[in-house]
Amino acid sequence: MTTRFASAAEMMSRVLGMPDYKFATIDHPVSSATDEELAGKARAAIEQGCRLLVRP
Repeated sequence: MTTRFASAAEMMSRVLGMPDYKFATIDHPVSSATDEELAGKARAAIEQGCRLLVRP
């Protein structure tokens, strides 16, 4: 999810009965990002996803 659309995703999670649903976000936009920037965004999303899935 990009930061631009995170509020819409949060609203949908509330509507669907999961108000505390967590998801990874990356900076917006994606379409104009370079390959290097996209790789960085992917790494950031993976790190966030790991923190969401693995509890200390």
